[in-house]
Amino acid sequence: MMVAVTLSRYIARQFVLSVLAMIGSLTGIVCLFDFIDLLRRVATKPDVSTNIVTEIAGLHIPYFMVEILPFGILLGGIVCFWRLTRSSELIVARAAGISAWQFLAAPLVCAILIGAVATTIVSPLSSSMYRRAEELDQQYLRTGGGPLSLSSGSLWLRQADTAPSNAHGVVMLHAGGVQVEEGMLHIRDISVFRLDHDDKLMMRIESPNGYLKNLEWVFENASVVKPNDILHPVGTMTLPTSLTLDRVQESFASPDTLSVWALPSFITLLEHSGFSSIRHRIHFQSLLALPMLAGTMALVSAGFSMRPSRRGGVAKMVGSGVAAGFLLFTVSKVAEQFGKSGALPPVLAAWAPTLAGLCLAVALLLHLEDG
Repeated sequence: MMVAVTLSRYIARQFVLSVLAMIGSLTGIVCLFDFIDLLRRVATKPDVSTNIVTEIAGLHIPYFMVEILPFGILLGGIVCFWRLTRSSELIVARAAGISAWQFLAAPLVCAILIGAVATTIVSPLSSSMYRRAEELDQQYLRTGGGPLSLSSGSLWLRQADTAPSNAHGVVMLHAGGVQVEEGMLHIRDISVFRLDHDDKLMMRIESPNGYLKNLEWVFENASVVKPNDILHPVGTMTLPTSLTLDRVQESFASPDTLSVWALPSFITLLEHSGFSSIRHRIHFQSLLALPMLAGTMALVSAGFSMRPSRRGGVAKMVGSGVAAGFLLFTVSKVAEQFGKSGALPPVLAAWAPTLAGLCLAVALLLHLEDG
């Protein structure tokens, strides 16, 4: 028993080192391409310094680590188990009566723990840094409509002022409550700030209720106040906009910018407000499934790379393992799109690829061990 424990620790150590090295290498490659793409985008903006680009690229690193994690475990596991098989260490272990299920238990636990750490610790850090990166991207690199956000039931948005008297002006709207009824966006406790091109306040509009209809904001029982003046009731007032209900929904906080701990309350908020929460529910379930997906990838890597070299076809088996990993990735993306369209429940869309991969890995190991 002591031999099995010692062997398990040894294999686990080799597995973790190989996986971490692979995750670091893949993350570095992806970050390099991301940095190049940011440099390409900033080439037409001479007023944006390289420091901003470097900061945005650096803030993307945890996000890419979480996204690459399953592939890092797959490729790192393949390298680890292939090296142990080539050096005959696993062959000797199996000849000594230790089954593959015994010495794979430690790497499997390590993979699940890596996935759990990514979900509970790295993911919240990733969401915070990614949100900051999105803010910098919106501020320095993007053009067009301004950002929108929904927090604590309130809505903030920024749009261009289309009034002829305020060319290049800006409108900022805050609503204390948001509700979707019969396909129409209703807002309440509204404050609208109209700013000129120098960001100086021109007018403030206050309204208890309003709604979005036919590319117009309609404010009921509105009052208007200008600087150094008092409120003047004006009744119903309209403000042109390029926004639609779909555009508002799409512009709400991206799931990638929300911590796994904040997603449940935000999903509840969206559903109470009448907005679709499918994207956020799928993302939440994907984060919950990440530890199991990590363990699945560890088993898949073992199933495709533990074939003895004397039987030949090692390159083919390793290549098949990589292809299986990318196939699982494709299946997960297809299932995600079906989930977003409503064809699949979010839980099934997030967990089905992981369960399919687990079935594949168990079948390979059963064939390898008992076939």
